Order: sequence, then C-alpha cells, then structure tokens
Amino acid sequence: MSEKNIEESGKLKEEEKKEEEIIPFIRGDTLDLIPRNMDHIHLYFKWINDQDVRVFSRNEAPTTKEDIKKWFERPSHEGTPEHIGFELYHKQDKRVIGNGGLSRIDYVVRKANIWMVIGEKDYWGKGLATEAAKLILEYAFKEVNLNKVYAGIFEPNVGSWSCAEKVGFTLEGKIKKEIYVNGKYHDIKKYAYFQDDWLKK
Repeated sequence: MSEKNIEESGKLKEEEKKEEEIIPFIRGDTLDLIPRNMDHIHLYFKWINDQDVRVFSRNEAPTTKEDIKKWFERPSHEGTPEHIGFELYHKQDKRVIGNGGLSRIDYVVRKANIWMVIGEKDYWGKGLATEAAKLILEYAFKEVNLNKVYAGIFEPNVGSWSCAEKVGFTLEGKIKKEIYVNGKYHDIKKYAYFQDDWLKK
C-alpha cells in the first residue's frame, strides 16, 4: 500500500471514529442533544471562562479543567440523577456549540430547572436556543414525566428571557435586585412551564 493510500486510510478511520462519537440521544431539526463527552472538556473550559459567555451564568471565579473533569465522575451513590446534561450538536456544521439540560430535579414534586449555554458565540442570535429549549422540554415532560420546568433569568439577559417567552414559558414574577452584574443590581425574572400546557400544544 502506498504512503498516500495509508494516509487516506488513516483519515477515513479518524473520520469514522468522529462519526461514531456522535450519538443523538434526542434528534432535532438543526440540533441534536447528545451525551456529554470528556473529550470536549476544552470546550467547556473555554465557555465557562469566556467573559462574554459567563457574565449571566455568574461564574465569578475561574474554573480549571480539573474542576470540569469532576463533573464527569460517577456519583458515589446510586439512584436517580439530580442533574441531566446534554451537549448541543449542530448537525450541518458537525460541531458541538453548547450544552443544556435539567438541574435540581425533584422526582417527588416532579419539577426541575432548565439551563442552557450557547458557548460558541458565532451561533448566537440564530434561534438555536429556542430549538434546544423545545427539545429539552419535550424530554422533561414526555420522558422524565415532570410536572413543572422552571427558569430564573437575569433581567439584562434579554436573549434568554426572550427565548423563554417565545417557547411558551409563563412569567411568574420577579425577585428584586437579586444579582450584581457590571456594577449594578438587577432583578431575576422567574418563569415556569407546566406539563399540561405543553401536552395541549
């Protein structure tokens, strides 16, 4: 086999390996929700420390790669998870652009917090957060059987609360001067979505 053929064979195997790593847990139109991957720690590291991305996530202290690796460690106890996270995979561009999921899951009351980060800034403003939110809600109400999914969004984060309202979240109220960002105190807008309302749609 020639060196050229060996090189092409190696590239093909590498491409096949990359394809095998992408396992759609939930399929969407533009995005798929895929399992989190330790090989993407460099992306998590970039997003969580990027000043533009982290400003409304309130990551005030730097996060190391070692900190992030701990997220992937199996819990010492068995049972239902309190946190379920996905990576947001852009199908056409074959690129992981962010993450999202459910946190603080309460299986007795059947409620959870929805969260999301579009870490790749060149994908902001393209409606991808709206699609991702719908996929997470569909999963929350039809697979996890939650009754309520809620979100707390800082008032200056117009993109996020606009997305919430577009998807169909209801504003339940505000908590006054709850956070301090860029030298000012801001309110938090509290949103909720109930299973019955989702299923009616």
